[in-house]
Amino acid sequence: MRELKVYIEIQGNMRYAGIIKGESFRDAVFSYDKEYVSSSYGAPISISLPFGEEFFDVDKTKHFYESLLPEGFSRRAVAEWIKTDENDYLTILSVLGRECLGAIKIVEGEDDAPGHYVKLSKKQVKELAAEGATRSTKILMETHLSLTGASGKVGLFYDDKKDSWYLPKGDAPSTHIVKQSHVRLKQIVLNEQLSMLTAKKMGIDVPESFIINIGSGKDEDVLLATKRYDRISDKGRVIDGFCAPIRLHQEDFAQALNIPSDKKYEKTLSGYMRKMFELLRSHSSNPIEDQRKLSERIIFNYLIGNTDSHIKNFALLYDKDLRSIRLAPAYDIVAARVYDTTSEMSFYIADKLNIDEISRESFIMAADEIGVGRRFMEKAFDDSLEKFEKALDEATREIIEQGFKNAKKLSDKIKKTGGYERCV
Repeated sequence: MRELKVYIEIQGNMRYAGIIKGESFRDAVFSYDKEYVSSSYGAPISISLPFGEEFFDVDKTKHFYESLLPEGFSRRAVAEWIKTDENDYLTILSVLGRECLGAIKIVEGEDDAPGHYVKLSKKQVKELAAEGATRSTKILMETHLSLTGASGKVGLFYDDKKDSWYLPKGDAPSTHIVKQSHVRLKQIVLNEQLSMLTAKKMGIDVPESFIINIGSGKDEDVLLATKRYDRISDKGRVIDGFCAPIRLHQEDFAQALNIPSDKKYEKTLSGYMRKMFELLRSHSSNPIEDQRKLSERIIFNYLIGNTDSHIKNFALLYDKDLRSIRLAPAYDIVAARVYDTTSEMSFYIADKLNIDEISRESFIMAADEIGVGRRFMEKAFDDSLEKFEKALDEATREIIEQGFKNAKKLSDKIKKTGGYERCV
């Protein structure tokens, strides 16, 4: 019988929350610790895993915990290195689960890993940029770090005073998620930074991000660093002389809605958009504001041509005592259409999935289904459309001033391939 202990950080303290038990990943189930449930600090770790059930079945357990793991190449590589089936989320989680997105920590056996930071040399940072997903996956193994998504990424600690990067080891938290350029998708780092900066200039809540340029600005010399919104500073917490952050809990919409990772794209009409808005109405501490923010983000993804805005790229952020839930800042925004990839959005807008068939009217029609007023959606769409070109142009100029002259060509292509050109 395997037993993986589940911890969650609450107000800076790591609390034992429950256990995952099973002979293997095929029969593993999760149950809360009774002392945790009855304590003054205990709270459910997911909307899909509420208090009141003795244990959660195989599917509910898998849907939540598997969503903590990386996908694609990184997952396959980790599985190969530890000699397990890539479907064996339990074994992979036992290796990578000490530092996940949010405040969850998974431990099999003894929890005897004190936190510390290991400085990366400039050469090591350059290698991370040049080697892409292979190097980042090795770092995941070294640091027992689990970050969701299919792109090569690592969690690092950044000392902004000395402009230095550190590998977090043991229980040491990271401050930034650092992504490599994708070998198949050129200028993906530039693309994401341009998209994120455009969103910011439109008033969308996004985490701070910047390009790390290790050389000439080419793909093999750049990384994208995004400050973790699920980490907040705590001057009283010191590791190796650094003020280490405390963890805030988050869960993506797939976890909250009990949707498996392999169903993150809505391929058949299943009401994903309606479920997202219902989730906010039922659980957000400020549902009116968060529904407005969600509307603006979905519209923005359409305008910029982000066809990869699946439901795992939307999340809920808990406060440090798990008592309040809000829509998390926007993340993983990329103008995917510039790569001539799929023309399908990640979920239906009204009854349309193909971006070339979606229009302003599609969003207004969707208002009835998702439970908001048509005038509300009309205003959200028209305001976003009015702001979009100015925001994109300002973001482009700012990035060009940083030395990335290709931003202008990329910006022009975004205007032609996203939904923006069809609406002006």
